[in-house]
Amino acid sequence: MQTVVLGTSGTTPQDVIDVARHGARVELSTEAVRALAAARDIVDALAAKPEPVYGVSTGFGALATRHISHELRAQLQRNIVRSHAAGMGPRVEREVVRALMFLRLKTVASGHTGVRPEVAQTMADVLNAGITPVVHEYGSLGCSGDLAPLSHCALALMGEGDAEGPDGVLKPAGELLAAAGIAPVELKEKEGLALLNGTDGMLGMLIMALADLDTLYKSADITAALSLEALLGTEKVLEPELHAIRPHPGQAASAANMLAVLKGSGLTGHAQAGEAPRVQDAYSVRCAPQVAGAGRDTMAHARLVAERELAAAVDNPVVLPDGRVASNGNFHGAPVAYVLDFLAIAAADLGSIAERRTDRLLDKNRSHGLPPFLADDAGVDSGLMIAQYTQAALVSEMKRLAVPASADSIPSSAMQEDHVSMGWSAARKLRTAIGNLNRIIAVELYAATRGVELRTGLTPAPASQAAIDALRAAGVEGPGPDRFLAPDLAAADAFVREGKLVAAVEPVTGPLV
Repeated sequence: MQTVVLGTSGTTPQDVIDVARHGARVELSTEAVRALAAARDIVDALAAKPEPVYGVSTGFGALATRHISHELRAQLQRNIVRSHAAGMGPRVEREVVRALMFLRLKTVASGHTGVRPEVAQTMADVLNAGITPVVHEYGSLGCSGDLAPLSHCALALMGEGDAEGPDGVLKPAGELLAAAGIAPVELKEKEGLALLNGTDGMLGMLIMALADLDTLYKSADITAALSLEALLGTEKVLEPELHAIRPHPGQAASAANMLAVLKGSGLTGHAQAGEAPRVQDAYSVRCAPQVAGAGRDTMAHARLVAERELAAAVDNPVVLPDGRVASNGNFHGAPVAYVLDFLAIAAADLGSIAERRTDRLLDKNRSHGLPPFLADDAGVDSGLMIAQYTQAALVSEMKRLAVPASADSIPSSAMQEDHVSMGWSAARKLRTAIGNLNRIIAVELYAATRGVELRTGLTPAPASQAAIDALRAAGVEGPGPDRFLAPDLAAADAFVREGKLVAAVEPVTGPLV
């Protein structure tokens, strides 16, 4: 099993994916353990002083004015976890919780939080034992970080609340810890606050979204190329010289991908009998690289934000190298929330243009000779008419999901926390949008491959044929009389989601970018 070693300087997107999705083990480096111990010495020294220090010897948020006596401080740390574990609604996905826990441990390992090494080790032990605390859909405003979700994770470290075991069975967290030989933690000064004050949930979902979108944008370039072939369009608009004079990197990458897929096609540039030669294709075909490319450039910006956040220590207060424990606002989720919303906007537009190409394939007045709805016997057969309805419904929902969460704010904590990021909400709706986008691309793939196969007498590009062959081998049938479509669409959805479409064409095209 792969092992991820956490030091003091952050982690990588791939490490997050490996831990969250693939169960990689987590270890603390010797450097991290030393930094944890040094920072804890500073917190212990401050805790012994009579002067109040926020998060160490005071209450929290709007209650920070109360100085807490020594004998009540352990109770204070337990209470903040218990009271803040106030989430509601459905459970969030296991991979999200694992990313959340790992990223909180990443900040703890930085040595800026004042958490004891043994608490950090327990966090790693829980991850490695496959114990996943129950975290609920609602409870985070993205400021001060993802409070309720992180609190549910901290609660499990204390042996309280519910969690899912490595076998997928839900049990009391204390039972699962005992079965794994893990002692529950007894929190000391500042530790309760440090375990729940960060952007870890929204950041974990951002990193996984970027990984998913990387595959989806490549898939969308492939389905756009297939649609261009099925519509007998021209590939000349994809020439690199045209994209060099408008130097957006994502646009050039998408055009290059489409051109690679179309290399050797016998379908492009044809005109149906009786049609005037086409000088230009419709925008949904001709402008595919511009739209997908703009989304790719948005992803590049989001990736930069994610990498910066991965290198950050997000907590309040923090232990500085000069020994100060200082309050700050670094827990505010705005940087992450914005790019989560940007990605939802770009994904909605990519879904929208894909649906327009699908509709064009199905319309006999715009498909340049394809049968109505790609039906076998139009009138007796309805073909893909309702598959496009489903695609349109998904696009409509994506447009609603593109409304930014980060433009909203709702005051909390008696107006102490009077401006919040709503980054968790931005991340949650982006996950839904990505699932919808995958389905939209799957419907275009289903329609475009059928359209290409109906162009009898013309030979598709080798990469296109490889995609068609792989899709058919995956159990998705080609042209023919009407049949129960839902299973075919579900199989096409899985084919795209699992990266099989990209994997099918890359042996022919070389790696897509």
